[in-house]
Amino acid sequence: MPRSEAAAGLQTDSTDPTLAYVTDAAQRTVLFLDTLRRRGNQYLAGAAEHTPDVLGFEHEILIDGEALPRPVNYWLARIVPPAEFSPDPRRRPFVVVDPRAGHGPGIGGFRRDSEIGVALREGHPCYFVGFRPRPIPGQTIEDIARAEAVFLDEVIRRHPEAEGKPCVIGNCQAGWAVLMLAAVRPELFGPIFLAGSPLSYWAGVRGKNPMRYSGGLLGGTWLTAMAGDLGAGLFDGAWLVSNFEGLNPANTLWSKPYRVWADPDREAERFLGFEKWWGGHVLMTAEEMNFIANKLFVGNKLSSGEISLTDGTPVDIRNIKSPVVVFCSHGDNITPPQQALGWILDLYDSAEDIRARGQTIVYNVHDSIGHLGIFVAASIARKEHSELIHNIDIPELLPPGLYEVILRPRQPGQEGKGADGDYVASFEARTLDDIRALGGNDDADERRFAAAARLSEVTRGLYETFAAPFVRAMVGEPAGEWARRLHPLRLQFEMFSDLNPAMLPVALAAEQVRGQRQPVGVGNPWLAMQEAWSQGMVAALDGWRQMRDTWAEQAFLAFYGAPAVQAALGMGDADGRVRRRPANDPAHRELVRGAVANLRARIAEGGLTEAFARAVIYVRLAEREIDERALARFRHIRRRIGADRSVADFKAMIREQFLMLLIDHRAAIRAIPQLLAGLSAATIADAMADIEDIVGGGTPLTDTGRQRLAELAAAFTAAAERATDGGTVDPKPVRRRRG
Repeated sequence: MPRSEAAAGLQTDSTDPTLAYVTDAAQRTVLFLDTLRRRGNQYLAGAAEHTPDVLGFEHEILIDGEALPRPVNYWLARIVPPAEFSPDPRRRPFVVVDPRAGHGPGIGGFRRDSEIGVALREGHPCYFVGFRPRPIPGQTIEDIARAEAVFLDEVIRRHPEAEGKPCVIGNCQAGWAVLMLAAVRPELFGPIFLAGSPLSYWAGVRGKNPMRYSGGLLGGTWLTAMAGDLGAGLFDGAWLVSNFEGLNPANTLWSKPYRVWADPDREAERFLGFEKWWGGHVLMTAEEMNFIANKLFVGNKLSSGEISLTDGTPVDIRNIKSPVVVFCSHGDNITPPQQALGWILDLYDSAEDIRARGQTIVYNVHDSIGHLGIFVAASIARKEHSELIHNIDIPELLPPGLYEVILRPRQPGQEGKGADGDYVASFEARTLDDIRALGGNDDADERRFAAAARLSEVTRGLYETFAAPFVRAMVGEPAGEWARRLHPLRLQFEMFSDLNPAMLPVALAAEQVRGQRQPVGVGNPWLAMQEAWSQGMVAALDGWRQMRDTWAEQAFLAFYGAPAVQAALGMGDADGRVRRRPANDPAHRELVRGAVANLRARIAEGGLTEAFARAVIYVRLAEREIDERALARFRHIRRRIGADRSVADFKAMIREQFLMLLIDHRAAIRAIPQLLAGLSAATIADAMADIEDIVGGGTPLTDTGRQRLAELAAAFTAAAERATDGGTVDPKPVRRRRG
């Protein structure tokens, strides 16, 4: 464990390394215990607040969800920008929604290097959706969705001149909630940014993602229902936190406290800052948690379109009109890439199917960062979040389809050409095979998870019928409150707080230690032994975790893969599908056919704007990559050619032109002279010059791209030769870029 510079420079004067180490270790122990005491007091102070959060930015609450017709414990706040930031009200606003997964709100704006901090630096107004620790009695997931729709309406109302609808960031469990709302109210959303958000809960890779087996190994969600009943209708989020902590016992039981004990001079404040969020346990209504466990965690019904609102409205993610940007990581064992991206395989048969729906899906997969690092790591904020937010408008200008964002270091000479940051974001076309290559379940595994979901329905039904009435009759609110206070995670905070009289001597001793601190030198041999012992503890706990996870996986696969178990659960033919695939619905296929026929009939409709967009897309279709430099130029040209259209109309036109080229690219190119009819030869020539400038502004063209550019030049030349410069009124001319 590296020692702080302060500690290294304040070595004890003792020449005896043993005495020096003992003195230092004793002092560190006192400071460590005092840090736990301060953490406990911090926890109690947060629990006493009506609206606690860990936001690192000043904010004002605009709408209190408790005042809505269907009250909820959520609220909308405007982030008050610090003096060094100057958001432009005409820029697209950002709305960050934090997860209600056991912790309190604020992690999306925890510090300057965060999602909110990055968006403010980019000049975007920022808003935050948070929640209070206790839910309103009777509130449901649907009530929360209605409240968030009200919040987004308010943000849109405050920015009538914004260039687009709000970009909504859904962190972790907030991601599925954001997508559910966007599926039924798509008009409220601009780009949707999902960070570490699970959407396909059965997905994963054997040997890496043990958390997905938990529901099956516990016999289903009946325990979740019982936990809510034992809490007198409230589910304690501390249970969710304990599940997260159980994934990595080496960190929970040893590394995290050891880091503070080994170097309290440096680590204490960092530890307290993180624990303010990590220990801010919140509650849910039992109905909310049962919905999450039954429909999502075990049922996995979101990506199969099997969730409906109370009025019967289906929640179909394919109804989302906005681009969806997904950020996930191979190092995330809570939301691995398979869970973050597997919904694409459930909803679409191919990349062409995505295009036919007019949808744009963009993803970026980090190599190693863990789940919490996705939200709190400064390195992620400075690179991935910074680049994805900087380029958040690009997905709306991309042709529909599936893309992976690759971030490459900016090379010398690229400055001032749409690549002014440290990296250049390249949007590379992908197919569903690229998603499958990340790994996932085979059909046999899908049947195992389906069997677990069936068993969960049975056990939950048995509990609700025979046990739940007695539990609810015996447990009142006082008993539920005591059950929460005695939860091991909550109890450890109170035990080490000032509520415990035994901590008073610790506080007094800590004050004396700080005044007489004698850190040991970094070369002390006992310190080296301490570090070796710590590494051995981590290795031992990691070994135990691996054995535990291997056993859990094998037990799940063996039990739920047994033919007798599947037959008893009514699984039927072993070769049949176990999940509904919305992409195969006849209604969906008919919808696609109708959309294709409509676009084919309108290929010759439009003018210079359509011809210009069609030409750029046609050339770039030959490439599998579009980077931010070419698209930055495209946005520049759009301000001149498409300035008479709203941003939404212009982006819809881009998608239509792309789809027309997919349907019949020959007919689409042959129709270009018709689109240019009535324009002057000079306007047509300037347009072609700008097209050449744009398509050459990114990566070099392939041979096919150059051939298509020549084909377009011939079409534009033919149109210019037929043009009659007299008697025509040009649209706003396009100025040819030079240099």
